[in-house]
Order: sequence, then structure tokens, then C-alpha cells
Amino acid sequence: MAITIDEAVPGPAPHAAPRARRRGGRARRVVEVVLLVALAAAMLFPVLWMLETSIKENRDVYAVPAKFFNFDFTLDHFKDVFVSPDGGRSDLSVSFLNSVIVAGASTVLATVLGVPAAWAYSRFTLKAKKDQLFFILSTRFMPPVVVVIPIFLMYRELGLIDSKLGLILIYAAFNVPFTIWMMKGFVDEVPSEYEDAAMLDGYTRLQAFWKFTLPLLVPGIAATAVFALIFSWNEFVFAIFLTSSQEVRTAPPAIAGLIGGTTVDWGLVAASAVVFAIPVLVFAFLVRKHLVAGVTLGAVRR
Repeated sequence: MAITIDEAVPGPAPHAAPRARRRGGRARRVVEVVLLVALAAAMLFPVLWMLETSIKENRDVYAVPAKFFNFDFTLDHFKDVFVSPDGGRSDLSVSFLNSVIVAGASTVLATVLGVPAAWAYSRFTLKAKKDQLFFILSTRFMPPVVVVIPIFLMYRELGLIDSKLGLILIYAAFNVPFTIWMMKGFVDEVPSEYEDAAMLDGYTRLQAFWKFTLPLLVPGIAATAVFALIFSWNEFVFAIFLTSSQEVRTAPPAIAGLIGGTTVDWGLVAASAVVFAIPVLVFAFLVRKHLVAGVTLGAVRR
């Protein structure tokens, strides 16, 4: 009796291929998870080390070998951030308050100036609009250290050295170009027909913008404000060149000033860094929904 090839050579089991694909998919997912965990551990280790150092006794901070778990817990470093040895306010607490005032005011000012400007560039036909937008963005091409000397000389003539107002103005000036460019993209995503319909109902153009367009821009404004706040909050060069008084200096140069001399109180440095990071994290957490919506606005088009 003749035997065909199909009968002589048995084929693979009907479910073998899907089973193999599932095993391959699980193995790939395991590898991805392992790599992501390793990457997260590498990125979070400095943060965890900073947190751990901020709650260690000084003898454990300098212990060799380093103590990761078996150390004495203390909150004295955080107390030293806010309270001076004589019981009054510490210099660091003053610097943190200055950072809150300067960063908050400059972010609000940049947003108030940048959002209407972005709306105007989006809605109106202007001569050499692209050239103007490029010129506005070009002011961010240079790092702050390149322009700090001319700004220092100008501020000295205007009497703005060692003043919160001087820092607020320069931070706002650096944030306005970023705000205009980022907000213009968000305004472009809002149909201009909304404003046209409102003006047909008797609203002025500004009223139409305020009542109909601006509420739709809240996610974009929140996202832009977070990035502007981060720049103002972390800025170091202007803060250290344009201020010298402890009553005006912001937190970044104040924390940097803790490192120097023969000994460094690393516990105090770590606690100061933790306290410095908290306000921006809290603000970003509070506007997280608007932040995600703003960053992804316009990412998906029909």
C-alpha cells in the first residue's frame, strides 16, 4: 500500500505554535520587567540614598562601611533646616521662602504674559510671524551664564541687585518665550470657530477668548506652568550672581553653600534637598490630571 508524504511525516501539534508564541511572549515580558526594575533601581538609588541620609544620625552618615538598614533614626536634620541653633528661623528657611515667592511670582507673570501672546500668534495674521516666533525662541538658545554679566551690569544701574523683584523679572523673561511657544501649540488645537460663534452672539473678541477658549486651555496652562516653575525653582546661576544677601538668596545657592570648608554636614544637606524637592512634587501631583492632558493634547489626530 502506498504511503503519502503527509502520512509518513507527522506535522506539528495543532496548538504547538500558539503555545510556543505564548512562552516567547512571557519570556520577553520577564526580560522587560527585569530591565525596567534594574533601570528604576539605578535611577532611584541617589534619591533613596538622599532620603536615607536625611534621617540618619551623623555617626551613621560617616560610618564605614555604609549602613543601609541598621542605623539610628533621627529628624534633627529636618529641624536644623528650619530652626537655627539659637531657636530662631534658620537661614535655609528664609531661602526656601524666597524660592517660593520668586518661583511662584515669576511663573504667574510668565503665564499671564505668555498665554495672551500665544493666542495672538495663533489667531491673527501678523507680518513675519515665523521670524518673530523664531526670534522669541532664540532668546532661550544661550545658557544663563552667557548673559549673566550684562544682566548684572544692567541690574546694578537699575538698583535691582539683591532684590526679589530682580529675580522675578529675569525668571519671567526667560520663561515667557517658552510659555509662548508651548501655549501656541495648545491654542492651535482649539478651533477658532468657537470664538467666531461667540462674536456672532455679541461677545467681543477678548470676551470670546476669556469665556470660551481659555477654559479649554487649562490643561495646557497647567503643563506649561509646571515646566516654568521647575526652571524658576531650580535656577542657580542668576540666583548666585544677582544676590548676595541671605535675606534675598533663594534655596539652590543656599544649599550649595552648605558644601565647603573642612567638614560637611551631609545630613543637613540631604534634608535640605528633600525639603527643596517637595513643593514642586506636590504642585505637579495636584495638577497631574491637567499635566497629562496638556502634554498629550494634540498627540492624536483624527
